[in-house]
Amino acid sequence: MPERTRLICITCPMGCRLDVTHEGHTVLEVTGSTCKRGAAYAQAELADPRRMVATTVRVRGGVHPLVPVYTAAPFPKPLISALMAALRQIELTAPVRLGQVVLRDALGSGVDVLASRDLPAAGQQEPPARHSSTITAGK
Repeated sequence: MPERTRLICITCPMGCRLDVTHEGHTVLEVTGSTCKRGAAYAQAELADPRRMVATTVRVRGGVHPLVPVYTAAPFPKPLISALMAALRQIELTAPVRLGQVVLRDALGSGVDVLASRDLPAAGQQEPPARHSSTITAGK
């Protein structure tokens, strides 16, 4: 028997309210979407919901005590709490490099957790910002 589930699409800033008719993980109909991506989002959300995860990890001997980290790809939603618990157990040693793998194949998901920025050791100079251009106030 078909079920009806309401979702808010997070694929784009529109935030469409989707009404999804489905049997198990098989989507039969999606209404409320203003673009084609809504149907694909509904299918993925019912079959294998995933989210990008961003948090911080402790660093020993760094200019800051924490470094921001993120998942390299969307991570299985049901495993996010376990991922956060695993990341709480990690303490890196400075220096940390942008893109450094903090946790490879997190929880067997095939998704790596990476450092979001460089973090030098205490006493080392911070590297210059990596901006493509410098914006200065006009006179």
